[in-house]
Amino acid sequence: MEPLTDSSGLYLQPNTVIFSIAFLNTLSESQKLVFVVQKHKATSLHYDFRLEIGGVMPSWSVPKGPTLDNKVKRLAMVTGDHEMDYRHFEGVIPESKYGSGTVMVWDEGTYWPETEISKGVRREITDISEAHEVAARSLEEGNLKFRLYGSKLRGSFALVRTKGIGGKEAWLLIKHKDEFCEEGYDARNYDYSAVSGLTMDEITDKYHK
Repeated sequence: MEPLTDSSGLYLQPNTVIFSIAFLNTLSESQKLVFVVQKHKATSLHYDFRLEIGGVMPSWSVPKGPTLDNKVKRLAMVTGDHEMDYRHFEGVIPESKYGSGTVMVWDEGTYWPETEISKGVRREITDISEAHEVAARSLEEGNLKFRLYGSKLRGSFALVRTKGIGGKEAWLLIKHKDEFCEEGYDARNYDYSAVSGLTMDEITDKYHK
């Protein structure tokens, strides 16, 4: 897979982007790893952040939503793995089902895992076999670094496992400093679907029965 700049695609400075969204969209499902963020209004409003790892989508609930502000760390609670097909779901979960409420595909796209080779310099893993291995190992180690190519979320991020209240496992979703940082970014200000363009209220009205 060839990068779209003169970069080798191996050693990346924090402000380097080597793939365009248009190019990534031409890749088949077997040639890339995908992510999705689903905005979910259940008992409380939250954002389900999901990464493809090992043929499933490990998931984290992010109460305040992802941010592009690198000075802010977002709490992310593990919610378990989801099937790959679930990333396409947008609609209303019936009241009789677990997690009932409105679900929006808030963002989606491709991601590549990263490894840090020195402070502020990361290697983006674009070989699909190596990418699968690095993502799975990083998840187990509790320190995932990755680069997102979405419509709302772009650039380098990390998910880091930490001890929550009372020793309960929690994670932090962190934006690395790069050209996509935006101070004060609030996901709640972008209430529209990445696939349909609908707002949460419009999705509720369309699918509620």
